[in-house]
Amino acid sequence: MTTRRAFLTGSAVLAAGGLASLPALAQGIAVGGIRVDARRLGPQGWGENAPRIARALELELARQLAPLRQRGGPTLYVTVQGLWLNTATGTGGAGDGGDNDNMDSVAEVIDRGRVLFSRDIRSMLLSSSGGAWYRPDVDQRRVAALLENNAQWIGRYLGA
Repeated sequence: MTTRRAFLTGSAVLAAGGLASLPALAQGIAVGGIRVDARRLGPQGWGENAPRIARALELELARQLAPLRQRGGPTLYVTVQGLWLNTATGTGGAGDGGDNDNMDSVAEVIDRGRVLFSRDIRSMLLSSSGGAWYRPDVDQRRVAALLENNAQWIGRYLGA
């Protein structure tokens, strides 16, 4: 059982420097090139859209990581593990997870064969994040929202 005294003592230790042992976000890892591999999406039903998704994520990452870009720097490799759209938009209750779109990826920064950074990234957005469900381009907007969110998380972990 945690007592008040133990809690306060532990808090004081963290405040006095114990936080240094906690994993921190990356502090501005420079990125030269950006490569995205979305081939795993093909067998998941995305077919010919997989290369388009890869290119769109590359462009979004280039936009979001512009402050970290450095000619000749290490390369950011992103492997898209999966992308799932809920079958209907806005069908579940708030917070029940039943109406979410998801995207999983792995981001790695590699410099001359050495991994400088590696992180699994999961983006989860409400299926309504793409706007009105009745618009003909709703699925494209939902995918774009997931790509933007995934790129934001990668940028956050890289220190952008």
